[in-house]
Amino acid sequence: MSLEPISREAGPIPHKRRKRYSGKHPHRFEDKYKEHGKDAETIQKVIASGKTPAGTHRPIMVAEILAALAPQPGEIAVDCTLGYGGHAQEILKLIQPGGKLLGLDQDPIELPKTELRLREFGFDADAFQVYRTNFAGLTQVLAKQQLSGADLILADLGVSSMQIDDPSRGFSVKLDGPLDMRMNPQRGQPVSVFLQKAKPLELAEILRDYSDEPYAATLAPLLAGKSLATTQELANAIRLALPRLSRDDIDQTIRRVFQALRIAVNDEYSALDTLLRQLPACLNPNGRAALLTFHSGEDRRVKKAFASGLATGSYTKISENVIRPTPQEMRSNPRSSPAKLRWARRG
Repeated sequence: MSLEPISREAGPIPHKRRKRYSGKHPHRFEDKYKEHGKDAETIQKVIASGKTPAGTHRPIMVAEILAALAPQPGEIAVDCTLGYGGHAQEILKLIQPGGKLLGLDQDPIELPKTELRLREFGFDADAFQVYRTNFAGLTQVLAKQQLSGADLILADLGVSSMQIDDPSRGFSVKLDGPLDMRMNPQRGQPVSVFLQKAKPLELAEILRDYSDEPYAATLAPLLAGKSLATTQELANAIRLALPRLSRDDIDQTIRRVFQALRIAVNDEYSALDTLLRQLPACLNPNGRAALLTFHSGEDRRVKKAFASGLATGSYTKISENVIRPTPQEMRSNPRSSPAKLRWARRG
């Protein structure tokens, strides 16, 4: 076989058509989303339409978070929810030279991909290290690094687009997949098992407390103890339980139920409460913290913890009001719409 370069005289290279996707409604995730992969043209079309390309994540409120954290060269930063690494990438640029970012994430599927992505941007082990843990492990990570604290700490509490867009993870209300929803599929029990074991009163309390679900009392006895294997089976069970609701109202209820069950199986509020207790002690003098929340239960906890810290002197300043995405960001990235940002500073 010749290794000589191809001569232009041999004629033009025939056009290679892009892969065609059979049917208007393909079942496979890889076929359903053409932008999932390396199709740059399709990815740009998806972004231009105000959507997030499947399998990627668009970091939310980047400018507002950077303004709150004010990263400086040489500082120590922690991204407690590394995700796709969008926020971390911007922070890493600003703390160089001499700075270091510690990235925490409990997702064993996405974490190696994000580490590789940031390594390819040139951030070596001196500038960036990852730990597979959730944010409740912040103090242990700092201890392993022999650090008394960090100069800036970020926690983006949203579910990443990579998790939502992968039906095998079971987070999506639109894509059928196993009823799982675990951030770390190697630990704990999936939602399907949780529901089988749940008692009606317990489930009703979870639906009320974790998602403010107004139909909790009606739904709980119809879902608790049931054997539901897929996300669509759960969604259909909710529709059958509330047949008189409009399509928009039932869709909102399904989202709230999914949210509450996700919080329950991942013990998210317990981890968040632990982080909020640890946070002041994990900040160096003049350290800054920013938390991005996506529903009222999270925001209430952050607001209360920051106000309490200000009253006791743990913080010298906190954001006076919640910070929301700009209208332009909400139009270009609808997944940013529920986001709320609060920040605190240690004296």
